[in-house]
Amino acid sequence: MARRFPRAASRIGRKMLYATMLLTTASISSAEEASADAPAAVLQPYKAEYTTTARGMTVTLERELKTDGEGGYTLTNGGKLLVVGFHEVAVFRVDDTQVKPGSYIYQGTGLINRRREVHFTPGADTVRSLYKEEWYELPFTEGTLDRMSQQEQLRLHLMSKENPRENISVRIADGKRVKDYELVYVGDETLDTPLGPVNALHFERLHEDPDRESDIWFAPQWDYLMVKTVHIEDGKPVEVLLSDADIGGNPVVAASGSQ
Repeated sequence: MARRFPRAASRIGRKMLYATMLLTTASISSAEEASADAPAAVLQPYKAEYTTTARGMTVTLERELKTDGEGGYTLTNGGKLLVVGFHEVAVFRVDDTQVKPGSYIYQGTGLINRRREVHFTPGADTVRSLYKEEWYELPFTEGTLDRMSQQEQLRLHLMSKENPRENISVRIADGKRVKDYELVYVGDETLDTPLGPVNALHFERLHEDPDRESDIWFAPQWDYLMVKTVHIEDGKPVEVLLSDADIGGNPVVAASGSQ
């Protein structure tokens, strides 16, 4: 039993860590059409904690966005389950409402000791990507982002739109290729969270595999901070739920009826 326990933790950890990719992959890849519908959005620094649950096991994820006050940002995210953990960081700039990616690094720890990197060079038509200890040159088009910085692009996009209830295209440089996804607006819902009930916009990420489902919810009253994700694969759901956060140094507070 002692030998099987770490392997079981590894399997559960993989599913839980995959679900956390919804924090970073189920997002817009660009603001291809910078919206003039609303005043320019501003990304405020924030800290957030999420509780991830799978097969009765939980892990706390910690995410933080920092800014240098001059358009530069650093976004970090990480967590650990028993002997399985990860840490990731993205560095980018914001020009008006457009995220300009710099670099992304993912480092697995413990039983999943994997590393991924994505590096963008201004003016270049390729992106350098490290995957399974091999470097790849991926084609770059305007708006292509990495796993993490493109979530902040999504938030900027939603904040700047007069009507954010629209489907969103997704483009991510990841691994050996550039991936395109579609986020479909499902509807407005009120979610029960550890912080209280909160109004949220529900999006579904389309998959080619009908046995996989991915959903994500964003809270307009909290600058479209991600509140919840649910990923289902092989009939097993993995949920990520916001448990605590502050934006601009102010704790987020649920305000029923706000939108």
